[in-house]
Amino acid sequence: MELTMIIICLLLSAFFSGMEIAYISSNKVYLEVEKKQSTIISKVLARLIEKPAQFITSMLVGNTIVLVLYSYFMGSVVLRWFSAGYVLHPLYSLFLQIFISAFLLLIAAEFIPKIFFQVYANQLIKIFALPAYAFYCLFYWVSRFVIQMTDFILVKVFRTQGDRKRSFFSRGELGNYITEQLIGADEQEEVDSEIQIFQNALEFSGLKARDIMTPRTEIAAVELNDSVSELKELFIETDYSKMVVYQDTLDNIVGYIHSFELFKKPKTVKEVTISIEYVPGTIYIKELLNLLTRRRKSMAVILDEYGGTAGIVTVEDIIEELFGEIEDEHDDEEELTEEVISEGVYLLSARLDVEYVNEEYGLEIPESDSYLTLGGFIVHNVKEIPRTGEKLEFQSFEISIEQASSKKIELIKIQRLQGK
Repeated sequence: MELTMIIICLLLSAFFSGMEIAYISSNKVYLEVEKKQSTIISKVLARLIEKPAQFITSMLVGNTIVLVLYSYFMGSVVLRWFSAGYVLHPLYSLFLQIFISAFLLLIAAEFIPKIFFQVYANQLIKIFALPAYAFYCLFYWVSRFVIQMTDFILVKVFRTQGDRKRSFFSRGELGNYITEQLIGADEQEEVDSEIQIFQNALEFSGLKARDIMTPRTEIAAVELNDSVSELKELFIETDYSKMVVYQDTLDNIVGYIHSFELFKKPKTVKEVTISIEYVPGTIYIKELLNLLTRRRKSMAVILDEYGGTAGIVTVEDIIEELFGEIEDEHDDEEELTEEVISEGVYLLSARLDVEYVNEEYGLEIPESDSYLTLGGFIVHNVKEIPRTGEKLEFQSFEISIEQASSKKIELIKIQRLQGK
């Protein structure tokens, strides 16, 4: 009988401790979504999380009662064990009773259940919602009295606010919920657009201008002293809606031109050139968007550490990071080359990110803030644009330039070096 009661007490203590930590660890956005469903479990869950302090206090009250009962039965059993086989000093006997009881309680009713309920918090709080609600109702008035007493002490004695329900969700909770939704979706299943926008919005604040810029080698530009007819030809050739304007060199970009400015029939390029903003690559894109909106501009030059042109960013680039790809007649639909020729040999576009290539193909190409792409890595190391056919050897791999122009590297072949 006593052993049965001890086991029941341990199970109940594990339940109360687990539900307490499950509520604390669960995603509050997930719970808010779940409680709006039409199932019985959802309705019960809604009642439980309606008053968080009441729920947690009920679990604590239940756990306290169970621990008192556990101590009574466990003490009786342990005392009988020692009395039957050993004659110990009363102090030693008391110490062993406490040690054995506490050790069993900590392992079976605290550590293991709390770890388990913390890892699977969202699932377990739903599974055990009904029994938790039964104890919630059973201990309702006791827990309410405890809360009122603690609130009175906090307000009157310590001059602090009593229990207040939080009416907002943290950034982390939103992020975790969205990540869970994306992970839970099948690969073939299209992710809900609202979920994707939420995820983009959360990542938005952490992106910097250099992460989304069009690199210098891909900038379509016209010289300030070029003729208007040359400008028109470049607009037709590239099919872009905006054109960068520079003087002498791309390190001296003076502005940009909208294609619709040509309807004004300008006589010179300078006549329709709009001034441009200059920002460092480390600026966050949310700050850049605010700057461009405030200055009524749609393009900015991204400067490198030496004050030269690293690339450009448009308002469209920033908006695409939030809402996804904006398809229009100016977007390049060309897919970047990725081909496995043989084991350890890869044919890759020089525009691929170094970080992506390392993760995808297990290469160990050094990463740096000075470059993002494979082409940038090569130029950073050799200080020039290599010619087609050139081979470059690094620590553990060899790069062959398969296709390059005087302005940029297009295609490369990477081969792992044996024994390195």
